[in-house]
Amino acid sequence: MTSFSPSSSLTDSPCQGLPAPQEDVLSYLEQREGPWILEQERLRIYCPGAIRPEMKATPTEMSSFVEETDHQRLMSDVPNNIAWREFCVESQHSSHTEHQKMNSEEKSGEWKQCGKIFRQRHKLAIHQKIHTEEKPYECKQCRKTFRLNSHLAIHQRVHTGEKPYECKQCGKTFCRSASLSYHQRIHTGEKPYECNQCGKYFSRSFHLARHQRIHTGEKPFECKQCGKSFSRSSHLVKHERIHTGEKPYECKQCGKTFCQSSTLSSHQRIHTGEKPYKCNQCGKTFSYSSGLAVHQSIHTGEHPYECKQCGKTYSRNSCLIIHQRIHTGEKPYECKQCGKTFSHNSGLAYHQRIHTGEKPYECKECGKRFNHRSGLAYHQSTHTREKPYECKQCRKTFRQSSKLVQHLRIHTEEKPYECNQCGKTFCHSSTLSSHQRIHTGEKPYECKQCGKTFIQSSKLVQHLRIHTG
Repeated sequence: MTSFSPSSSLTDSPCQGLPAPQEDVLSYLEQREGPWILEQERLRIYCPGAIRPEMKATPTEMSSFVEETDHQRLMSDVPNNIAWREFCVESQHSSHTEHQKMNSEEKSGEWKQCGKIFRQRHKLAIHQKIHTEEKPYECKQCRKTFRLNSHLAIHQRVHTGEKPYECKQCGKTFCRSASLSYHQRIHTGEKPYECNQCGKYFSRSFHLARHQRIHTGEKPFECKQCGKSFSRSSHLVKHERIHTGEKPYECKQCGKTFCQSSTLSSHQRIHTGEKPYKCNQCGKTFSYSSGLAVHQSIHTGEHPYECKQCGKTYSRNSCLIIHQRIHTGEKPYECKQCGKTFSHNSGLAYHQRIHTGEKPYECKECGKRFNHRSGLAYHQSTHTREKPYECKQCRKTFRQSSKLVQHLRIHTEEKPYECNQCGKTFCHSSTLSSHQRIHTGEKPYECKQCGKTFIQSSKLVQHLRIHTG
């Protein structure tokens, strides 16, 4: 065994660690065994730049090397649990070239499950959570979990309402810096991402990726409860709330909760009276962008979305989706109080007001309140006498666009609503609903004076005349 020289300083080692008591070093070296070549390989791995594989050593030098490598092993095994990187301090600082070599040789690792390579160890650790599905960071308010603490911090702004990033041009604020960057492209008009199939440009790369699914028909996001698939992950998240009943967005003024943040934003305009969407052709303003889009189709006549089953066209894709439920009979929205189902969520929302008695829409002229926004709009036209919707075939005008749509079926003889039991078709969904009661035997309209029930409300009105005379 090679003796240890008390005069030699531990700092003379090519890989500097921390000083240790002499008796600990001697005790450690007396217990060590094994060929020095293994130690050379260990040092090459843990301390790049300390030795070179091609070096030639004399027996004297070899003996000295064993002392040094055993000293390094001591430094890794002492009770202080010193990390391996501490041994390489002097060699890293003494040679910048060797330091660069260390970084190029160690891209800190390859993940065996997918083969992806990372330059930094903490990036690999973050990536591994995708495979393990580990989400250690939990929101204390809603119990939602996240892979990264930074994602939790961003999420918590949903609850606090914090929006620290402000656009200097228009003053709009955002929860995330990335959202501000994307927003600024509205002002600059920048759209750097182009679709190779149709040439359409987009301001964000994920908007392009999402758009390309229109061409491919891909719907990669599937609901585990009902199997329905979606082209967007956000649509799946919103859909899953139908099953869970989750409504995480609350109006601070009236306490009403919503499934989507956009629905909350739209709802808040009831309180503020804000109508930010203006038609450039006639100057009419709208609370919702969707309302403006529908209105503009009156001027343009554009209906790019066509139903493949009946050929009917729509100005909006969402309207086409709702229409297709007439053919499929799908009613995914269920009232938890009475079990009644609806083909779209707005129908369920309106229905629930029967149970709650809520009438959120108030006429500013006479104070009358309504369950539906459309009911308020129709009522307001009684004050203004306005009938903005005109039939181009007979010039008849209507207060509501829905009334114009129903009227147009007189000219087209269209009957899009079909009874699944007997095949009879109808112009109006309400007429179909009344007809279906013949099959079900349902009589929802009851006379409070004698208890007699009726299939149609009009029949109840006729009956009441018996009591009133």
